[in-house]
Amino acid sequence: MGIELNRRRFLSVSASVAGLTAMGGLLSACGGSGTPQKAGANSDALKSALPNYVPSTSVKADIASVAGSQDILTDPGFLTYPTDRVATVSGVPGKGGRYSTVTPLWGTVPPADNSFYQAMNEALGVTLEMKPADGNNYATIIPTMTAAKKLPDWIQLPTWWNANFNVGELAGSQLADLTPYLSGDNIKKYPNLAAIPTGAWRAGAWGDKIYGIPSFSSGFVVAGTIFFRRDVLEAKGITADEVKTADDLMNLGKELTDAKGGVWAFDDVWDYLFPSWGAPLRWKVDNGKLVHKYETEEFLAALDWHHRLATAGYLHPDAIAGDNTNGNVRFYSGKVLVAGGGTGAWNLADHQSGTAANPNFRRGSFDVITAGGNTKPKMYLGNSTSIMSYLNSNLKPEQIEELLAVANYLAAPYGTKEYTLVNFGVEGVHHTMVNGVPTATEDGKKFVQAQTFPFLASPPAVISNPGADSVTNDYAAWQAANVQHLEKPVFWNMNISLPRSMATAEAAQAVEDAIKDCYHGKKPVAEVKDAITTWKSGGGDKLIQWMDENVLQKYGTGQ
Repeated sequence: MGIELNRRRFLSVSASVAGLTAMGGLLSACGGSGTPQKAGANSDALKSALPNYVPSTSVKADIASVAGSQDILTDPGFLTYPTDRVATVSGVPGKGGRYSTVTPLWGTVPPADNSFYQAMNEALGVTLEMKPADGNNYATIIPTMTAAKKLPDWIQLPTWWNANFNVGELAGSQLADLTPYLSGDNIKKYPNLAAIPTGAWRAGAWGDKIYGIPSFSSGFVVAGTIFFRRDVLEAKGITADEVKTADDLMNLGKELTDAKGGVWAFDDVWDYLFPSWGAPLRWKVDNGKLVHKYETEEFLAALDWHHRLATAGYLHPDAIAGDNTNGNVRFYSGKVLVAGGGTGAWNLADHQSGTAANPNFRRGSFDVITAGGNTKPKMYLGNSTSIMSYLNSNLKPEQIEELLAVANYLAAPYGTKEYTLVNFGVEGVHHTMVNGVPTATEDGKKFVQAQTFPFLASPPAVISNPGADSVTNDYAAWQAANVQHLEKPVFWNMNISLPRSMATAEAAQAVEDAIKDCYHGKKPVAEVKDAITTWKSGGGDKLIQWMDENVLQKYGTGQ
């Protein structure tokens, strides 16, 4: 399903841009003051401002969602594209308004006023002037607009660029407060928006108000996991349930590595495995005080294990050399059998690439690994979305209501009549049904698959890989097996701006470089400790103190 693949590729790219630190509550560095800029926190005021979650029952999934704790929910799975495309919106949502929009686009910008845009505007009852901007230069394009106070009526601002865009200060000045329209049961006026997980709305909150409209949200977002070549390991009689601890992994490294035969057990796994020792993604709270991950024994213990993994010879030499570009090639070819990666890689395109290299290819993932002993299996929940759109504060209340009605249409669930139009265009013009799957025509490739409308609003994520049921079944089963192990990290889904003076300490580049050298076997843990000591005295302690006093003590943890 082309549009789904495009979306997944985009999310994969965005994850690499945002970095794993975003999963640990990376805070936007902006402003020169020492106060948080409208921190999105865990206050009672924010809780009352959040929309009430009302799941959609419009479309029944082949694989139902499984609930974890509050705000945690696996993605539903679809083995086929729904044939009974129900409508969730009666009539047209708009009232004839005309609005400008800007969204990022990584690809060729479709021509203005094309047949797809015309069909969408007719269905929406408004004229949306779609003006996609080059995603590669988006971070420099938008600040020019905000400086001149010339934002469009509706704009997409990816959250990993909150710092560049100074969104904390734009909220309430140039960006409209949506709280009166969406808080509590008010959202029931827009049932498709109400079906977006509450956590995603938190990601668009500043202070105790709602500003952002989420896209591509999920109740099951993690930094990544530890993948393995399921076909190869099972042929050797090794199953995932035999690998539960770090010791099991180390033993697996010894069993699988055959350097003379050109096979190594591991590619890099550090970014996705270190929390297994009980280390936080970035922050933890101990006796009411904030502690950075660098200060924890668990983090150093994880680093020691990874150093031993590399020095034992179980890590591929190209990974040690820093070659991440060819990681998939090594995995598909069987030169590496275990590798860390984002869950966005578990999809139809990956299956096609893998089976092209080896017809037996099958990706698998270990369940949450523990360090052993009494360590509890733990995986940290990531931010519920990183794609957020905003309305211009100059809009009149009736215009905001009109655009929210449009957003409700755009957020229609997977497989509905509205979703099919938004994501595939008009049947017979932009797509045709091939083996039950909407498949793009040449016009669809030019006008629809360069995504625009879903960046303004879209429904929660689903798992769907037409033609590769094993991928959908495997990924859905893995989510279901691990949903109970998901925990919210400190400052989950919170938007907080750091003073610019803290940016260097927050990045901690010298420490991160030493860490990479350590888990590649080039430096001992002692040198990382030295780098951490230097970091603490050079600004790290001030960062920790500032975060403790100005965020934790005032706004809580976000959990």
